[in-house]
Amino acid sequence: MAARERTVPVDLQEKRQLDLAGQVAKVKAHTRPWRSIIALVLAVGAAVVSAIADTITSDHLLSRVIAIAGALVFCLFAVIAVIGFAGKSRDVMAPVTGRAHAAVVRYTIVLVGSIAVFFITLALLDVPIDQILVGGAVTTIILGIAAQQSLSNVFSGLVLLLSHPFGVGDTVRFRSGALGGPIEGIVTEVGISYVRVETADGPIRLPNSQVLASAVGPAGQADQTGQTAQTEQASQAGQTDQTGQTAQTEQASQAGQAGKNDQAGQAGKTDQASQAGLAASAEQAARAAQADTGNTPQGPPPAG
Repeated sequence: MAARERTVPVDLQEKRQLDLAGQVAKVKAHTRPWRSIIALVLAVGAAVVSAIADTITSDHLLSRVIAIAGALVFCLFAVIAVIGFAGKSRDVMAPVTGRAHAAVVRYTIVLVGSIAVFFITLALLDVPIDQILVGGAVTTIILGIAAQQSLSNVFSGLVLLLSHPFGVGDTVRFRSGALGGPIEGIVTEVGISYVRVETADGPIRLPNSQVLASAVGPAGQADQTGQTAQTEQASQAGQTDQTGQTAQTEQASQAGQAGKNDQAGQAGKTDQASQAGLAASAEQAARAAQADTGNTPQGPPPAG
């Protein structure tokens, strides 16, 4: 008899810990982002203190220190608030729009919030923004040239997410020379830089720029099209064989008729030759008879 399966008893304390962890996770999923809200309130307060530092004290050095400290505190708490709100928005939108679109929203919030925090911090520090803009433009050009491929994948990912040529769970076929031939599989993730596809050989990640530049279509239709093309080729080949056999049969019949005509011609020529020979023989016999008649001696004349 087969041995009975043994169930490993779970420790009661461990089970309570697992239940507590599950409850904490549910609470975190439904609670408001209090950490981000508190960080945002502190950032606003630090910005206000930095802006009114001149009115707090008459000492110029002390007011300058307060302004700089307030600007730095604002930058710190503002970054924490932006990252917290971006993460919370991703968690809220992921069940509705999917992980890919939620990630795009998170990246957008982080990018816009970081730029806003940067310029507000510069304004609090009384730094001329014109020079920063010129330097930032040059730096952006250099970074854009250096990270051309990465930026291409990012923008291609945004186009794929907005145009939505395929979705997660679709069985598609990618055909492009850059991909080294057709790739067929199930799309499991559409990210900001890569598209993850589950193929027969295992999961692979395709760059978004190459996916956007490739021809995409359902894999089932491609197979049906290939089978239809093969069927048409087979039928065309069968028709070609039948046409060739018919042509060969006609050629053989024409050759047989030509042979019969040749035989008939040869028979006619033989008949004509035989008739000519018979006529010549008859003519010669007639001539011989006439010659014999001429050579025969006549009898004595009758008596008077």
